[in-house]
Amino acid sequence: MDSSKKQHKIEKSELHPLNKHRQRYDFKLLTKACPELKSFVKPNKFGDESINFFDPEAVKMLNKALLKQYYAIDFWDIPKNYLCPPIPGRADYIHHLATLLAETYQGKIPKGKQITCVDIGTGANLVYPIIGTQEYGWSFIASDIDSIAIENAQDIISKNDVLKDAIEVRQQLNPSQIFKGVLEHSECISVTLCNPPFHKSAKEAQAGTQRKLQNLIGDKTVKPELNFGGQPNELWCKGGEKKFIKNMIKESKLFSKSCLWFTTLVSKKDNLPAIYDALKRVNATTVKTIPMGQGNKVSRIVAWSFLK
Repeated sequence: MDSSKKQHKIEKSELHPLNKHRQRYDFKLLTKACPELKSFVKPNKFGDESINFFDPEAVKMLNKALLKQYYAIDFWDIPKNYLCPPIPGRADYIHHLATLLAETYQGKIPKGKQITCVDIGTGANLVYPIIGTQEYGWSFIASDIDSIAIENAQDIISKNDVLKDAIEVRQQLNPSQIFKGVLEHSECISVTLCNPPFHKSAKEAQAGTQRKLQNLIGDKTVKPELNFGGQPNELWCKGGEKKFIKNMIKESKLFSKSCLWFTTLVSKKDNLPAIYDALKRVNATTVKTIPMGQGNKVSRIVAWSFLK
């Protein structure tokens, strides 16, 4: 075996130690779990079995196989042009939340339905609640402003017995609100999570997709594949990630006594000073920044609490 192939097989050590996806995909195992994946599997430049990650159908089928093999999900699908998220990265967020909660539970990760999580912007894919319920037995409130996403998420739950009674889907009817209209003050929430819209406009989102694909394949003429793009509310909002998170922080103060930890992904490091400033303004008692990494991408989770 040549050295380049050996190097290609190194464990993804940047992922959380509890993440099941630190090793390269085992396509023999995955095609056994999901036979439909087999037609998409071809040798890559290293001579290893892989798929074309630029093919939306192949990526969706890979997700189906991963969810079936590792999370006992028999049915999973998303409508065309809705976000198809990478499972390893989504799993990483969940495991980092488990580690965060362990700090409050004498160093032991709490498991079971008494841990209630809120996924803000769950999307049609419902991936965060799926992984959280299957890895730790947590219960989830999954919210979104998109009625099609809500309907699809509900369909996934209804067709998987393991998800019934574990995930409640709630539609946010006011796009300018985040927690209000979804949560009741009487509810006891352990942790909230969110992967906020990154871009400030549709034009910026399109340009970002173009850059990402160009960097991946080195072709400056490539046109973005819309199936990877997601819906507008999944990709952009007025003011982008920074404004969205600042609004979330402001609203979190209203639920300061009913939620232990609020968290969000922050993709852009330059947004951190404004986020820390917003947390200072609402008098958050504790603020933590948890580094995350996947491949060449560096991200982080910002977590805050009003409770001592």
